[in-house]
Amino acid sequence: MMNRESEFAETVVYINRVAKVVKGGKNFSFSAVVVAGDSSGKVGYETGKAREVPPAIQKASEQARKEMVKIPLVGGTVPHLVWGRWGATRVLLRPASPGTGVIAGGGVRAVMESAGVADVLTKIVGSRNPINVVRATFDAIDRLMTASQVQRLRGVEIGTPPGAETPAPVAEPVEEEAATAVVEEVESS
Repeated sequence: MMNRESEFAETVVYINRVAKVVKGGKNFSFSAVVVAGDSSGKVGYETGKAREVPPAIQKASEQARKEMVKIPLVGGTVPHLVWGRWGATRVLLRPASPGTGVIAGGGVRAVMESAGVADVLTKIVGSRNPINVVRATFDAIDRLMTASQVQRLRGVEIGTPPGAETPAPVAEPVEEEAATAVVEEVESS
């Protein structure tokens, strides 16, 4: 039986200590944001909360493995430019040429590397809150579509781009039939 931990790349993006003030003092607990991916286009994230750090990370990683989504990739990069938004955070994902690498920071880098994206350019605009950055990145991933998905959605055939030279239409024999019909009418009159 294959070990489930070895098939996923997991990255702890953020650990936060929170305190609840009670009658006897302060109760501390921890929340962790974990991104898990299989390095071949599937990635998920989740948060976990516990009284100590290791259980919080374990809870988050188990949930992240269950909640994975598929990223449509074209040649190791995203298929088109897309913006994702969560709260005051906006994340831009832009396709990059081969050899560029993952140009990203914070939670976006963790998501892209866990998913196995080889080349991508990213930008975080607005709030840099790590949880919101990861959520905005997943919003952008949800908006990604390949050309075949767009074709199916619109119900059209994706052919040559507008402005490209198209072959000249072939003359149809309908014109010849119309000309012979006119000649026959003239002869019968």
